[in-house]
Amino acid sequence: MDFSTKNTKPETLKTDCIAVAVHTGKLSPAAQQLDRASKGHLSRAIKESGFEAKAGSTLMLHGVPGTAASRVLLVGLGKATRVASKDFRDSLRAAGRVLAESSAKSVALFTVDTEVADRDQSWAAMQTVSAMLETAYRFDELKSENTCKRKAPTSVVLASSGKITKVLEASMARGQALGAGINLARDLGNLPPNICTPAHLAKQALDIGKRYRMKVAVLEHKDMQKLGMGALLAVAQGSRQPAKFIVMEHRGGGAKQKPVVLVGKGITFDTGGISLKPSADMDEMKYDMSGAGSVLGTMRAIGEMKLPLNVVALIPASENMPGGNATRPGDIVKSMSGQTIEILNTDAEGRLVLCDALTYAERYQPSAVIDIATLTGACVIALGQVATGLFSNDDKLAEELLASGQHSGDRAWHMPLWDDYQEQLKTNFADMANIGGRPAGSVTAACFLSRFAKKYKWVHLDIAGTAWRSGKEKGSTGRPVPMLTQFLMSRAGW
Repeated sequence: MDFSTKNTKPETLKTDCIAVAVHTGKLSPAAQQLDRASKGHLSRAIKESGFEAKAGSTLMLHGVPGTAASRVLLVGLGKATRVASKDFRDSLRAAGRVLAESSAKSVALFTVDTEVADRDQSWAAMQTVSAMLETAYRFDELKSENTCKRKAPTSVVLASSGKITKVLEASMARGQALGAGINLARDLGNLPPNICTPAHLAKQALDIGKRYRMKVAVLEHKDMQKLGMGALLAVAQGSRQPAKFIVMEHRGGGAKQKPVVLVGKGITFDTGGISLKPSADMDEMKYDMSGAGSVLGTMRAIGEMKLPLNVVALIPASENMPGGNATRPGDIVKSMSGQTIEILNTDAEGRLVLCDALTYAERYQPSAVIDIATLTGACVIALGQVATGLFSNDDKLAEELLASGQHSGDRAWHMPLWDDYQEQLKTNFADMANIGGRPAGSVTAACFLSRFAKKYKWVHLDIAGTAWRSGKEKGSTGRPVPMLTQFLMSRAGW
């Protein structure tokens, strides 16, 4: 999908489809121009169809007189002339879905002039581009036949009857980078586990590094053993797929700038190990590497943006399988930090691979560390599929992430990390247990990780409820790439 910008009058633009905004009872300036050129055709169509212009509603018009475009798509934005940011995003996605299912090859979007509450035109441009890429996404590469007869537009113009600025063009480019990062994370999540193995994640990292000139290293079993990563290797020992520890370095800031470290859980398939999961819906455990996928997607996005910030990505990648060599409930392992862990449930494996990665992060003397993981079903029960669970040992850092989530529409909710919950991790036989029982399961999982993140400012994002959808819309969402990318952009002063 190619994007460009253009100053033009909507009625003179020759394209397959023009999309213009409509408020309840009021046309946007671009829609008014089309209405005048068509001698009231838009107003009559709205009245005759009963189109209420609610946020997220659309109405496609064919053969509008007085216009050069083949079709006009009316995009509802609700009552307010200053639109809420969520309504604007919802409307963009609705328009994108209609355009993706249409036969239009070229489209023009008169959306960047929309007044969005507490947001500027640059934000609108970035959101418009990323929404078009998100709604055009298809994962059908493994089907023997392409069942989708209609193709998404190949050319998209961000049009304005005002002035297109360099800032707007830069925002369009950032939207493209963000959309590409989100869709990479979705691709990785949607791949089957026989393809998306730890080695495949490592290859993706190497490809990104080569493309965007990042330093990438892939640590093998012997390297992790030498480092003392006993917790990570305990998870991997039941699988025939060798574990990988992936390190990526984006050096966009100065040599003395302390990096932000992103840590992504990369369990490419999770059977639960000896603590075997129920068979129903176990296929969805291919998404247990969504933390790693989101980190790779974010690294691609900032690489394409050439973000002036130092960012390090750490991805502990493994399968969690049962077998004669698998870790047993009751085993005790020593982590890289030297702390010992009694494994009471082998299905609580994500925290085991993450804890060694959090210890490894210390060597970078980071300004902040963010780990991202599909960690607990308890978080899904607490927050559903709407908000990511956020835990932190630093309130200011937590506020930064929460603000980035609000700005990008990829929201999180601040959960407690009180010492009271640490009591649940006590065991008679080791420094800690890897589970704390059913009560507050997402909190005790975060408490476990906090024991390995004491030397820096740290946030844990539990994306178990937000990384993928089940049912009819089954598939990876690409979250939280938007939140992470916005956080890093804000840190860079963008």
